[in-house]
Amino acid sequence: MELKEHFTGKIFHLISETADELGLECYIVGGYVRDLFLKRPSKDIDVVVVGSGIEIAKAFGKKLGKGAHISIFKNFGTAQVKYHDTEVEFVGARKESYTHDSRKPIVEDGTLEDDQNRRDFTINAMAVCMNKNRFGELVDPFDGLADLEDRIIRTPLDPDITFSDDPLRMMRCIRFATQLNFYIEDETFSALERNCERIKIISKERIADELNKILLAPVPSKGFVELDRCGLLPLIFPELTALQGVEVRNGRAHKDNFYHTLEVVDNISRVTDNLWLRWATLLHDIGKPRTKRWEPKAGWTFHNHNFIGEKMIPDIFRKMKLPMNEKMKYVQKLVGLHMRPIVIADDIVTDSAVRRLLFEAGDDIDDLMSLCEADITSKNEARKQRFLDNFKLVRQKLKDLEEKDRIRNFQPPVDGSEIMQIFNLQPCREIGNLKSAIKDAILDGVIPNEHDAAFEFMMKKATQMGLEPVNLPQNGQ
Repeated sequence: MELKEHFTGKIFHLISETADELGLECYIVGGYVRDLFLKRPSKDIDVVVVGSGIEIAKAFGKKLGKGAHISIFKNFGTAQVKYHDTEVEFVGARKESYTHDSRKPIVEDGTLEDDQNRRDFTINAMAVCMNKNRFGELVDPFDGLADLEDRIIRTPLDPDITFSDDPLRMMRCIRFATQLNFYIEDETFSALERNCERIKIISKERIADELNKILLAPVPSKGFVELDRCGLLPLIFPELTALQGVEVRNGRAHKDNFYHTLEVVDNISRVTDNLWLRWATLLHDIGKPRTKRWEPKAGWTFHNHNFIGEKMIPDIFRKMKLPMNEKMKYVQKLVGLHMRPIVIADDIVTDSAVRRLLFEAGDDIDDLMSLCEADITSKNEARKQRFLDNFKLVRQKLKDLEEKDRIRNFQPPVDGSEIMQIFNLQPCREIGNLKSAIKDAILDGVIPNEHDAAFEFMMKKATQMGLEPVNLPQNGQ
């Protein structure tokens, strides 16, 4: 099969020219070829050379001229050429062998066939020749094109060897199936089950990177169901598998919180590509297993699961090598607050409750509302619609009160230093009490969020506390 019309740009012309001048066999391989057939745009081009990848990269970079940036990785025998928004990576064809306790292979020079044999999946093992006499010819020894058409993920060689050699390929298998909405071929899936324990030699960072890609897929639940089915999920994310199961007592059952969570993640994925909002959604009920109780009158309860979940987030992020920075704090905040809009929406929507929600959520209020709307998965359509209608009311109140009261990222109109100066105080509990009283008065709508009103309120409160002003402002307030 010829693909010449897809390789007409300057970059491909120069790769071909360089390879022929150096007398080297040269092929575009892997993801770029796969995505070409899938009609997915790609700016990352992998090139396999039967010979020195570094030699051809240097010559290719010179031909590109101004704007080309070459990076050489001598230890790996690879080189990367960046040109505007395109990255071309060159590597010499190689064959690999592995030891049981490492995913780092022993590498030797090899043929194109050797290189295709070491690829993870048939759809990633296709190659297109760049040499002039065979330009655009597809080399597809494992019928990867047929697997693309049939939407199948399958390994080129024995899947047990493929996964045992490099267990990260098990995560990649499920990630590709999720991203592309493909099926994992039966024997390949059976090998996932047989080799799942091998995942223990893979670094947490690599696993987290694959989980992030699964979470960013159009329908993330597919990936998490497959991870669970093959036995990987309990090994890499036991807190999530702990959500599974339904317990029945006296004829009363709770929902399966694992599948509920996945439904909520799919819901949020329809409205946002924000990875950390998707993480917050995946973890929003993570505290439920620790808080599950049976109460004869109420049935199954999960009291304070949001607060327990919030406390669990740092340990989960630390263990999974996810970033321990403002991203973790953002996820933690949304998990801790995710019950608040639901409580408000299930009750009379008061200005005071909405002000307090806005105060606590700050700039993350819109993301929090999106999470809560995604969390409504009731099969009772009338109940579901009532919640969604009430959420619209909460959103409108948030908009109105923000315009009127400016509560988002609230800063007190009378701050601690002003209180200290007026009453000639050093830092003490009384200052904190006055600041809290002013904040509560504004959030409860007792006074507007303005300096003069807050100052007057503070003076009255101070009198009740037995505090006397020492340094009043010149206007005599």
